[in-house]
Amino acid sequence: MSLFGDGLDAAVQKAFTRPTPKSAPAQMRYLVKQLKGTKAVAQMLHISQRTVERYVKDQIKKPRPDLATRLEREVKTRWQPQIRAKARQKAATTGGIVIDTRARMGYTAPIGSTDQDRIRHLTVALSPQHAARLFEAQEAGASERELQEIAAEALKEVYFQDNGRRAGSLEEVRFTDIEHLEFGL
Repeated sequence: MSLFGDGLDAAVQKAFTRPTPKSAPAQMRYLVKQLKGTKAVAQMLHISQRTVERYVKDQIKKPRPDLATRLEREVKTRWQPQIRAKARQKAATTGGIVIDTRARMGYTAPIGSTDQDRIRHLTVALSPQHAARLFEAQEAGASERELQEIAAEALKEVYFQDNGRRAGSLEEVRFTDIEHLEFGL
């Protein structure tokens, strides 16, 4: 499970204008329409083509839990792509993104300062530039660690350095032991 990737996806999904299909047959029909055939859906979900056809015809209504999870995830990743793109674009150009986290944070600073890690609960509005960096890295397939480093750098600039007004000698922010992470647009 990707904490940062899933968090960014959940923030974008809040912009959806219509709910995703709820029932398994409706979800399966949507995927068949999107992928233009039952064979592609069957390969993606690792089930037989006949099983997909039976879901489409409402012969099967209740999938097993692991298939239900995969089915819901695949539908959500393909649902309303234009709305998803507009939400990302707005966050990256004008709106920015809000990060709400409870994690252990510390920093590297010159000798004489208190740089000990401690648990902090922060709700910080990040600028559109930081939102753009996060979304671009996610689109490029960045690892969880890379997304975490981008978020830590953004928190360093916005929260610890107050956009250049203080703590100018701060070198690095450590962002570890994440208990809670949520993004908002």
